[in-house]
Amino acid sequence: MSVNSVSERIDLTGQVAIVTGGGRGIGRAMAQALAGAGARVAVVARTEEQLAGTVRLISDAKGQAMAFRADVTDQEAVECMVADVEKQLGPIDLLVNNAGHGGEVGAMWEVDPDAWWRCVDVNLRGPFLCARAVLPGMIARRRGRIVNTASHTGLILWPGSGAYGISKTAVIRFSEHLAAETQEHGIRVFAIHPGGVKTAMTASQFKSDAARKWFPEIYAYVATDPEGQPPELAGDLVLFLASAKADALSGCFISVDDDVAEMVRRADEIQQGELHALRLRTMEG
Repeated sequence: MSVNSVSERIDLTGQVAIVTGGGRGIGRAMAQALAGAGARVAVVARTEEQLAGTVRLISDAKGQAMAFRADVTDQEAVECMVADVEKQLGPIDLLVNNAGHGGEVGAMWEVDPDAWWRCVDVNLRGPFLCARAVLPGMIARRRGRIVNTASHTGLILWPGSGAYGISKTAVIRFSEHLAAETQEHGIRVFAIHPGGVKTAMTASQFKSDAARKWFPEIYAYVATDPEGQPPELAGDLVLFLASAKADALSGCFISVDDDVAEMVRRADEIQQGELHALRLRTMEG
């Protein structure tokens, strides 16, 4: 991704950002990147120890962050969290919906139904509830950005990953709808692929016997590659999107592997051609 040199010059001083799933892994890297650029960051997760760890790392680097414990699938908890963030840090400029769930690996008629739906609940209901909570304020101020962590899995057929893949497809479409509905209010929305990061979630998911059966290549990758892609790439991408430099790409699905600077230069072509979007191509079209 060719935004690293640009992201080094980004200044978010005075802005307030919420990062869900910010207690570890990709979310932690996103929170650190935003705080490093001067933003006041609300780090949201369910585990107090992980939250404290992220806040401590940011504070040690002279950044500003506060921990907020919440389950993103709980409407009341989300609304209380957003109200607390606004009270303690100020109006919200950026929401990063990063909290996620990997789901069970296996055939859909064999996995536990409650576990299947829990994955969809976290990955789709969570972003919906968080966006719904911050949008009234953003719309009133006529500014704001929302970044939703999706996955390339949402673009491909990947049997065995049912709930995860389906929920991430839905996140991409959710982002497109939200971008279209809020455009007139000055809001910009993006869906991103954070890369092949070896998080605790993916490591545990893809080391299972079910993963060996359904995803032999990925099972081998997780077993042999010590690190995968660094989470800092996702942090750089979110920082770039937060800067307003990519506002012309609102509604698009953007990967850490994309040349985002080139995408910005060709934004009109991308939007008019409905590129980097979920579209059905038929024989007639």
